[in-house]
Amino acid sequence: MLREAHRLRAEGYDVVIGFVETHGRAETAAQIGDLEVVPRRVVDYHGVQIEEMDTNALLARKPDIAIVDELAHTNAPGSSRERRWQDVEVLRDAGIDIIGALNVQHIASIHDVVADLTGISVRETVPDRIVEEATEIQLVDLPVNALLERIEMGKVYPPEQAERARAHFFQPGTLNALRELALRHTAKGVDDRLEDLMLGEATAAPPAAAPLATTERIVVLMDDSPGWGDVLRRAWRLASALHGELVVLDPGSERTGTNTGIQRRRSRELALDLGARIEEMPGAADSAEALVRALASLRPGSFLMGVTPESKRRRHWFGPSQPPELELAARVLRDLPATIVQLVSMDADSGAKSWRDGL
Repeated sequence: MLREAHRLRAEGYDVVIGFVETHGRAETAAQIGDLEVVPRRVVDYHGVQIEEMDTNALLARKPDIAIVDELAHTNAPGSSRERRWQDVEVLRDAGIDIIGALNVQHIASIHDVVADLTGISVRETVPDRIVEEATEIQLVDLPVNALLERIEMGKVYPPEQAERARAHFFQPGTLNALRELALRHTAKGVDDRLEDLMLGEATAAPPAAAPLATTERIVVLMDDSPGWGDVLRRAWRLASALHGELVVLDPGSERTGTNTGIQRRRSRELALDLGARIEEMPGAADSAEALVRALASLRPGSFLMGVTPESKRRRHWFGPSQPPELELAARVLRDLPATIVQLVSMDADSGAKSWRDGL
């Protein structure tokens, strides 16, 4: 990223450092060199001095390009915006091009996949649209053995921190899995851009050209359970794979209990962060008829809803004592046979740590 900054400045662009975190690495600090660095703002939080990117100073300076590191970073309390990627959006909308960086584990839609691979719930993520809207994506890939050697040499973390890193997150199996995840995500981005180009050419073709296929629609039923984020991410990945539209059906605040207000707001925020369209469901929140009517109007190819572990343990799913989730699924299967219904496991205990903390 810093080498690119020097190259662009040599080509005549006005380039500044908005925020670069060196983590005390001499090699990184040396690569900043004589690039202009916009001073950071200092936030006093309970007597602790925290340095943050000065977005207002960057807006006033208005360079051609700003280098902004760690897009998933959470700003200090009292900042104008909660996350650094939100500051980046402000800069971008003001006409400043941004070169930024993040790790694959910070992409919101694969938050649950990363948690399964690593056993660690990453608390800071970036909405996928931030990555998708980038003009160019460059994968910085380092073989696992080379990365572990750099850690051993003290080029990534101080010695005591390096030992903890190697004992936990930086295991060869974990790093190989994350590396493959990054390669797949980048390759998917290339495929999407190529398809967009081909679709653009098809749209510009004469009227005799074959019509484009109708977009697949994936609908997911909103739930106020903390683990619902995993259900939504699965729906997002399905919609992304099918190049379809993701719709979240909100049954309203009557569906849940005491924490409805907070959880419902978080559910809606997550849906918007993943680019979903939210549709309000008219009628009683617990009414199977209302759900079927709403789905019939949306005509989804697939419908996803969460199922709690308690529901899964019930042996007679479609018997007299079936849980409400399964009653709804059975009704949809009966009345909308063209719709594929997916029941997704929802862990309410772990969900509170894994679904929204990263956003």
